[in-house]
Amino acid sequence: MAVGNMRKMSTHVDDQVQYVLNLSEDVNMNDLIGQEIHLEWRGVIHCSKCSKVTKKSFGQGFCYPCFATAPEAAECIIRPELCRAHLGEGRDLEWEEKHHNQPHIVYLAASSAVKVGVTRIDQVPTRWIDQGASAAIRLAETPNRYESGRIEVALKEFFTDKTHWQKMLRNDIDESIDLVDEKWSLEEHLPADILALFSENDEITQLNYPVLEYPEKVKSLSFDKSPIVSGKLVGIKGQYLLFAGGEVINIRRHTGYYVEIM
Repeated sequence: MAVGNMRKMSTHVDDQVQYVLNLSEDVNMNDLIGQEIHLEWRGVIHCSKCSKVTKKSFGQGFCYPCFATAPEAAECIIRPELCRAHLGEGRDLEWEEKHHNQPHIVYLAASSAVKVGVTRIDQVPTRWIDQGASAAIRLAETPNRYESGRIEVALKEFFTDKTHWQKMLRNDIDESIDLVDEKWSLEEHLPADILALFSENDEITQLNYPVLEYPEKVKSLSFDKSPIVSGKLVGIKGQYLLFAGGEVINIRRHTGYYVEIM
């Protein structure tokens, strides 16, 4: 048994993606696949920023005041083209310098379609895992978040920037996707200043998730509607736990919820 405030599972890659749920003790979730597990929310949510009790969680686990002021909840988290860290501006200049005024990459990820995204270089492959991508490739390397966001906006004409989470959990993968071809087919469509930032690294990272069976239909669970989630754990993908029968729960969505796992 372990208790504590939920936050997204930490990951690393061996032959399969390995997941750890960090509560009062680290719980190796891969070891629990194929077993009955029991998660119970104790009715308390702590803000992931200030740790105060909050009746409702906003964004990725914030109380409302922190959601409105914390740099981790700024609009440029979702829309990197709005980032102003490179100009010495932002909600918290020290945080912005450490996290956003740092080298970033624009990437292409394969699942049911090709998705374009942005992440800090040191978040590879964590970001791809959290999105449940089956494979990913670096497209461009930039000196800061703003430049990556500018490229991402240009690429939205060609690729989606959203993950279809239900298709991802059903493992609906477009096997015809060739990420190298998709990457270099953009040469004739993009301006020279963007092409100058293209990465010569064409290595494709393949990601293998610990899943015994994928659901045909997906039913999302929430602690807000049911404080107890239990059943046979049949897999983990992205930040979702998959249960027999097609029920799933997004661990990251419940950041700050005080839970017990048995």
